[in-house]
Amino acid sequence: MFGSKKADAAQPQATPEEPERPTVGKGAPTPRRSSQEAQNKRPLVPTDRKVAKAQAREQRMAAQERMRLANETGDERYLAARDKGPQKRFARDFVDARWMVGEFLMIVILVFLVVAFTMTQNVQVQAYITFGLWIVLGITIIDSFIMTRQLKKRLVAKFGSQGRGVLWYASMRGLQFRKLRLPKPQVARGAKVE
Repeated sequence: MFGSKKADAAQPQATPEEPERPTVGKGAPTPRRSSQEAQNKRPLVPTDRKVAKAQAREQRMAAQERMRLANETGDERYLAARDKGPQKRFARDFVDARWMVGEFLMIVILVFLVVAFTMTQNVQVQAYITFGLWIVLGITIIDSFIMTRQLKKRLVAKFGSQGRGVLWYASMRGLQFRKLRLPKPQVARGAKVE
């Protein structure tokens, strides 16, 4: 009398017109925390230090080689984070296609210093040298300012906005010797950058 209702309720009654429901969930019991932690444990110190050191050195050398090749070819995947992005690529090409006064600034400063130290007895010559150095610095700043304004217009026209730090990146690139720039220039001087 009391047990018959429980027995009937415990047995599911399958009707012929009702299909079986798919199993909801992952279909397996949740693993214990201790077994998951044991699976994720790794020793802090490798068992064979010489092998680990050799592997780390090989990985470091491979990463350096990839970065060196990326600097030669301009491959975006392996460039340093400061050089990545389409706007920075465009800025590099824009600067590399131009002649910049800043490229020759270090040579001019070196010449001025050599002349200034050799002409120490004549005060008037030293004044002219200092004045000439200030003129070269002023021309470099004006040239960089004009270049960044043109670059900003081109960036907004091409990308819709100007990224953060792109103009400073371009200015600093314009102050480096063309042969020493990294990533290496990918466009010739005078080329039209699109």
